[in-house]
Amino acid sequence: MKNVIVIGGGLGGMSAAIRLAADGHRVTLLEKNERLGGKLNIREGSGFTFDTGPSILTMPWVLDQLFASAGRKLSDYMKLIRVEPQWRTFFEDGVTIDVTSDLPAMLRQVRQHSSQDESQLLAYLHYCQRMYEASCKSYYSRSLSGLSELRSLHTLKELMAMDPIRSMSQGTGRYMKDKHLRQLFDFFSMYVGSSPYAAPAVLTQLVYVQLGLGIYYVEGGMYNIARGMLKLMKELEVEVRTGCKVESLIASDSSASGVRLADGSIVQGDIIVSNLEAIPAYNTLLRSHPRSEDAARNLVKYKPTVSGLVLLLGVDKSYDQLLHHNFFFSEKPEKEFRDIFEEGVPASDPTVYIGVSAKNDPGHAPKGMQNLFVLTHVPPLKEGESWHSRQSGYREIVLDKLERMGLNNLRGHIRYESSFIPDDLQRLYGSNGGSIYGVATDRKLNGGFKIPSRSELLRNLYFVGGSTHPGGGVPMVTLSGQLTADLIKEDWGTGMQSIG
Repeated sequence: MKNVIVIGGGLGGMSAAIRLAADGHRVTLLEKNERLGGKLNIREGSGFTFDTGPSILTMPWVLDQLFASAGRKLSDYMKLIRVEPQWRTFFEDGVTIDVTSDLPAMLRQVRQHSSQDESQLLAYLHYCQRMYEASCKSYYSRSLSGLSELRSLHTLKELMAMDPIRSMSQGTGRYMKDKHLRQLFDFFSMYVGSSPYAAPAVLTQLVYVQLGLGIYYVEGGMYNIARGMLKLMKELEVEVRTGCKVESLIASDSSASGVRLADGSIVQGDIIVSNLEAIPAYNTLLRSHPRSEDAARNLVKYKPTVSGLVLLLGVDKSYDQLLHHNFFFSEKPEKEFRDIFEEGVPASDPTVYIGVSAKNDPGHAPKGMQNLFVLTHVPPLKEGESWHSRQSGYREIVLDKLERMGLNNLRGHIRYESSFIPDDLQRLYGSNGGSIYGVATDRKLNGGFKIPSRSELLRNLYFVGGSTHPGGGVPMVTLSGQLTADLIKEDWGTGMQSIG
């Protein structure tokens, strides 16, 4: 049995804590904020309830697998609801497309825009499915540190089937010709906060993940994922301490012996798992280590994903054209992604997401009203930068767009409002530049790989979360905790029989 310290109670940290406790280790989870969940959180006001982070759940098998590893059934901890139609998409020219896993219905909609694309849709989905199935053999089964490990898990034929030369947008462009459909399918890359023009074609699998496997909502709100994990951790006797900020790691040249808290107390541990991203961890928790700057510098190719401006709007009317999930697309997607990812400036015409959880949970808004979770992606913060000076002006750009595209007099119907900016994401969760999804997937910059979960600086330090393999988003960060627990088992062995 090892004493394991998990720093940070996001989904990656909680997932790792569950797996390690189920393996028989004694686990202590330290969270600086008042509740667990990380970016998956909750806010309430004036009768409105908002999930403040992830609003779409894909790949629910990841949660099933986590709970099963502890001898539990996911359905005993939360109820998943399949969402159909999945998205409603709005374009500047008035076109509206409902994304659905009902393939005959999807084909009918595609036919309205391009008979050529209709004939290619099934071939495209098969292409996306092959990418997903290849990933199940490697990306989703082992924490990869780079290309050499990937090659060891695949034949050359399988590697070439991943279409390594093309970007995601180029992969989609082989099949889809209509501009609306290309923009729609390319935007799936934003599930992991990356540009479809830079991300590898293997990310087209996200289209199959949604249309083939479905998307889900958790009854009562997405935050019930965190509540379910917390309940399981208590059953596994994980010690959970909130309001407990870790100030630094106590480390020698090659290993850590514990952590020092903000109040000066020390928690000793044999293994440290950091849910704080690797680069911020090296720059803060290990800032006194003689090689911390070099370790952080070695990770510069792992750029942060987009951040976001979030508006939580409680409105006193029902916009009937909205579904649970809605996307209001930009007119020029290439310019939008170029602005954000290459120029590092907010898009002048951004794509805007609106989630309305009250569509499936009426209690999340007073009768006849709606809770609008509005998210617009923006560049991550540069060193010393703040978004406070931009917040007000960009709010107006977002509201102007939504009113122009059909949410009439939205400003006049707002009865509750709260917001998050990149500064808040960086302050609350320690993410690099206020990144939402961890590390950007860029085929030229980092080959699409993430920061290795094993620290190269300390032999008993590991990382979980969106900056590590396999990446950002609810299923990916949850899986990162499980795969990192597998690494720890390889390196240190199993503690004892599972508890409970």
